[in-house]
Amino acid sequence: MKVTVVGAGAVGASCAEYIAIQNFASEVVLVDIKEGYAEGKAMDLMQTSSLLGFDTKIVGSTNDYSKTAGSEVAVITSGIPRKPGMTREELIGINAGIVKTVSENLVKHSPNIIIIVVSNPMDTMAYLAHKSTGLPKNRIIGMGGALDSARFKYRLAEALDCPQSDVSAMVIGGHSDTGMLPLTRIATRNSVLISEFLSSERLDEVSQATMVGGATLTKMLGTSAWYAPGAAVSAMVHAIAADSKKMFPCSAMLEGEFGLNDISIGVPCIIGRNGIEKIVEIELSDAEQDKLSNSATAVAKTNTLLDA
Repeated sequence: MKVTVVGAGAVGASCAEYIAIQNFASEVVLVDIKEGYAEGKAMDLMQTSSLLGFDTKIVGSTNDYSKTAGSEVAVITSGIPRKPGMTREELIGINAGIVKTVSENLVKHSPNIIIIVVSNPMDTMAYLAHKSTGLPKNRIIGMGGALDSARFKYRLAEALDCPQSDVSAMVIGGHSDTGMLPLTRIATRNSVLISEFLSSERLDEVSQATMVGGATLTKMLGTSAWYAPGAAVSAMVHAIAADSKKMFPCSAMLEGEFGLNDISIGVPCIIGRNGIEKIVEIELSDAEQDKLSNSATAVAKTNTLLDA
């Protein structure tokens, strides 16, 4: 499998590294607008190959999309990252133009490509990629839910004082500080509901910490996180390469599912060789459905800024 990663900053480089070291891709192409930057990152990563034992070829390109031709999957990380105090939605003005141009260039050289969108505001950028490329809805995936769910599991394991491998949990809804819906009701520890271990007050604290997980790291780091986003992308690309039919919460274009239409938002999806193989319509409580609908309303409002 040939994979392209657009944007060679911290998130993009982490994506390329995690994909390469798993050895399921034959080639990873890093693309960046900054002269020599992607080439330098690619060279640095390739010099770890003999030390880490991977055979994936990593090459860099300064805005030359001809080198991405034949890619089966592309990851869009390009755009400006969040700074402390910024919301994801505030990035739309600059990032929309970047994501639209990148998406169109990728499809021009690889018409059968599957695109994973990381750039923020992620749900709106995934929606934009749908509208600007015309690709089938199964071939545009927003990464956010996979990352948010990983952060949720981290917070649950922290509260339980247990290994994260014990925890099964997911976050749906918009990839924003107010739009996420951590599903505490169905979260489990080795098939036992976590509500058996934690009080409702403690679960609320975990949910709140999850929802501001990105902002917490941005405040600490001075910019957006990169290790966990890179790992989330790598896991999704691997599911496509291996056709593993693994379930991730991710931003998908909805056409009636969960009562929502013409919107890309985080819901459980089966990921395989064709991208989104199936949207899994889990049963939500009335309160959860209301929260998801409210989150969708907020995402749709951000989407209207694309035409502003």
